[in-house]
Amino acid sequence: MRGDLEWETIPGLVRAAAERYADVEAVVEGRTRVTYAELGARVERAAAACVANGVEPGDRVAIWAPNTLDWMTSALGAVSAGAVLVPLNTRFKGTEAAYVLARSRTKLLFVTGTFLGTSYVASLRRACVESEEPDGTGAGTGTRTGRGEGPLPGLPHLEQVVVLSDDAPADFRTWKDFLASGDGVGEAEVRARASALDPSAPSDIIFTSGTTGRPKGAVITHAQTLRAYDVWCELAGLREGDRYLIVNPFFHTFGYKAGVIACLMRGATMIPQPVFNVDTVLANVASERISVLPGPPTLHQSLLDHPNRDAYDLSALRLVVTGAAVVPLLLVERLRAELGVGTVLTAYGLSEASGIVTMCRRGDEPDVIASTSGRAIPGTEVRVVDGEGTAVAPGTPGEVLVRGFNVMRGYYEDAPATSEAMTPDGWLRTGDIGVLDAAGNLRITDRIKDMFIVGGFNAYPAEIEQLLGLHPDIADVAVIGVPDARLGEVGKAYVVRRPGVPLTGDDLIAWARREMANYKVPRAVEFVAELPRNASGKVVKGELRRRR
Repeated sequence: MRGDLEWETIPGLVRAAAERYADVEAVVEGRTRVTYAELGARVERAAAACVANGVEPGDRVAIWAPNTLDWMTSALGAVSAGAVLVPLNTRFKGTEAAYVLARSRTKLLFVTGTFLGTSYVASLRRACVESEEPDGTGAGTGTRTGRGEGPLPGLPHLEQVVVLSDDAPADFRTWKDFLASGDGVGEAEVRARASALDPSAPSDIIFTSGTTGRPKGAVITHAQTLRAYDVWCELAGLREGDRYLIVNPFFHTFGYKAGVIACLMRGATMIPQPVFNVDTVLANVASERISVLPGPPTLHQSLLDHPNRDAYDLSALRLVVTGAAVVPLLLVERLRAELGVGTVLTAYGLSEASGIVTMCRRGDEPDVIASTSGRAIPGTEVRVVDGEGTAVAPGTPGEVLVRGFNVMRGYYEDAPATSEAMTPDGWLRTGDIGVLDAAGNLRITDRIKDMFIVGGFNAYPAEIEQLLGLHPDIADVAVIGVPDARLGEVGKAYVVRRPGVPLTGDDLIAWARREMANYKVPRAVEFVAELPRNASGKVVKGELRRRR
């Protein structure tokens, strides 16, 4: 890691990359090829439009869109204008997106047009019309009797919605029109706004669900982001000339920061892929000579097992970084032996710790890479403690705690949740159960929060249970993660029906697909007379896991 970073803020990084790597190919998106100088100019134009439309330092600007050049341009433009970025999960339904917009009091939203056959604009408008009035505390997300100042009912703080398309409904703006509105703002004004940013100012709020079932926003600063991903670049060995296929979603730290921010730091070429499809990955790796391909183990497993893999030239691949789940030793060995990948690394992180806590090092043995998530990154500490908060001996499981520069400033406007997650002396309680070996390598063994991971996406049972509980035929419900050959884990719901109703498992799954992101939808439903509960009334999920 470099001793002193030359970029103190994200807009400073964008400008430095545009100057240092001016003629290097920055982004490839279909037939569109943009150099770093051109990317810098696009970002500054987007920043000018944000300034022209009243975005002030500290305002929240959200983006709800898949991995595209426009995502990068609008997001980095907003941050360059001093805004705090709020990325929204592209798997969200309208109600879920509206909740985060209300909770963060977002001022400006960038949204995709139709994606995967769904109109995000229509979904959001429908959710705002159908749901309750937000009360400013995040308790609701819905309607009010009048239209108010903004384009969507129930979101009084949302002043503008910009559709990243050539068409937009009434009350919304097109991307082209939005950009044109900033033409009267000069370069000097845009750069002055960016230069005035303090490195300790928030750069983004990453909303992540917890055991309460309500999303909480982890506040991360410019300085934290830049230091963390300079470390990531150094440990991974990312370098100028690399061609990086970014399949990990931009709304996730792994996609935005270990992807876009990291590439800006090293002058690597970004090839964004909006949807994971193994055939598209293979085609991109071959045609664009991809050298870097981070992602969850399911991505790499799909690549290795594809029946037509040998028809593609994958010889340029040299670096794979994975995590988010147990990584089979065989997967590491196959990536090296069958694809000739020189560097395969595993890592562990969470949004509350800037997305990175531990990481393997180049040169680690394959069994260390497969069985652990590596060691604490420089500038941080990791410990494993018992229920009393006392550190346990190596090899003993306990809760994983982390302390260091990477730990969030807190949950956005949620002091109680922040106090619950942070100890008075600065340790973040991750809620994960892990084991440290004598060398300091961390192995995650369980999840206190009962979270499970569906194809790389974190799924939180409390949130899913809360959503399923809205079904009129359900009296009680509990969700656990169960093994799945393709996705690693999927949800299974144990449901108590209301008396006399004919609800079937297929009915409930179909309903859930309309009401929540696909990765949250249970793949199996078991109806029970009652859920097992302990003396305090809590569901004993260990018993449910034994039943599966």
